[in-house]
Amino acid sequence: MDNFKKIYHAGAYERLSKEDGDIALSGKAESNSISNQRSLIENFISENDDIVLTREYVDDGYSGANFVEVR
Repeated sequence: MDNFKKIYHAGAYERLSKEDGDIALSGKAESNSISNQRSLIENFISENDDIVLTREYVDDGYSGANFVEVR
């Protein structure tokens, strides 16, 4: 019998919402949209012990061609 549990390695991709506006004008380091998405992803990962978050990509005011890896 196979006693191995599959573990999935996941990358989170958080993208700026148009509704969140321009963070440069607000003086915030990160948009509310990004913070909320990160929280939702972390909660989902914590409830699924077969998923490990290995990378996080944040597109907070960047284009899809120049997003930044932060973890």
